[in-house]
Amino acid sequence: MYSRSLEPLIRELLAEFRIVYLTGPRQAGKTTLARSVAEGLGMAYITLDDQSVFESIESDPHGFVRAFGSRRVVLDEFQYAPSLLPAIKEASDRLALHEKGKFLLTGSADIFRSARTQEALPGHMARLELLPLSITERSGNPLNLIDCLLSDDPWPTRTAATDRKAIAELLLRGGYPEVQDKSRRGRQAWFRSYMEGRLYKDFESLHAARGDYHSRLRALTPYLAGLSGNLLKYANVANDLELDDHLVKNYIEILELMFIVRRSSAYLKNRAKRRAAPMPKLHYIDTGLACHLLGLRSAEQLLRSAHYGGLLESLIYVECCKHADWADEDIELHHFRDRRKREVDIVLERGDSKIVGVEVKASASVGPRDFDGLTALADFSGSAFERGVVLYTGDKALSFQRSGRRFQALPIGVLMAGAG
Repeated sequence: MYSRSLEPLIRELLAEFRIVYLTGPRQAGKTTLARSVAEGLGMAYITLDDQSVFESIESDPHGFVRAFGSRRVVLDEFQYAPSLLPAIKEASDRLALHEKGKFLLTGSADIFRSARTQEALPGHMARLELLPLSITERSGNPLNLIDCLLSDDPWPTRTAATDRKAIAELLLRGGYPEVQDKSRRGRQAWFRSYMEGRLYKDFESLHAARGDYHSRLRALTPYLAGLSGNLLKYANVANDLELDDHLVKNYIEILELMFIVRRSSAYLKNRAKRRAAPMPKLHYIDTGLACHLLGLRSAEQLLRSAHYGGLLESLIYVECCKHADWADEDIELHHFRDRRKREVDIVLERGDSKIVGVEVKASASVGPRDFDGLTALADFSGSAFERGVVLYTGDKALSFQRSGRRFQALPIGVLMAGAG
């Protein structure tokens, strides 16, 4: 069993909040982690993916919750019973000020993202995401990528072999715990089952599907996998797949709620405009699933494809998302593209609006031209710019000067030690 970096944080938040909500995609390891926390803290564990439990909730949700009495409880697969929300709020409201950690809820759909559900539990709940295994969790490496990128301290000196084939194998395997020890055939069988038995079924429960939504999803999901690490233009997707623009956007929003894809907003000087940035970037949460949908089965095949660079960027972007929850500092992630089409893959924005730009390069060498996008970001952001970093597949930490600014090239390999 893999040690999950979020577990200490879940325990910490249960000591401070009445309710902790752990969300993330199916098969990411939420149940295993919730059971571990429940066992360690002496909490009752109940899964709502049980017909008899579900019928009890539907019959009397308030009675179901009141039956716990003073016990603390884990409610796994909470998305199946949103009708429990008023009963949980009632129980939370009745707790004394010193009573914390009453409920640990888990769910595979982010039902608390809506304003309505957030308002139902104001100040009572902390929310965490458990995404598939990070590179560092697979290798047992305690390093936090966000902390390293934000810190003035030297980049860790330990590096590992990062040849292209090793990186391609990492992309093909992805981060779902159950596929880590499977053969190539076993992984493909698992991914097929995941799509048919989980994704399509869950999509139906989140969307009032009309018509043949299965065929639309079968066309859309691999198409989006091919866009991973690239700008998302809804009109282009709709035209290519002969679908309605609004339908495409609606489907993508649902896939994001299900943690299949994630959109990265553009970095703009005005924070208020970022939520409505016209050109988000799209990333698949799991590169193994993306490779499966693209028909990429071997490292050689992936390395010859046009998707290698984009998938590597998505791998590092999502690694940043995974590390952000347990980093020392809260950050927001964006991307940058100016009118001259100079780009930066990842922009880490701190709470005080200072930023760190991160470029991802698939090559083992780096030169001054690789910092063009970061230089443009520095010019655009002015005093908000702190530093620029190129993550590349070489094995040395290097310094570069551009336009009077100091940039760094840092090896991705420090994340991958033992991950292959």
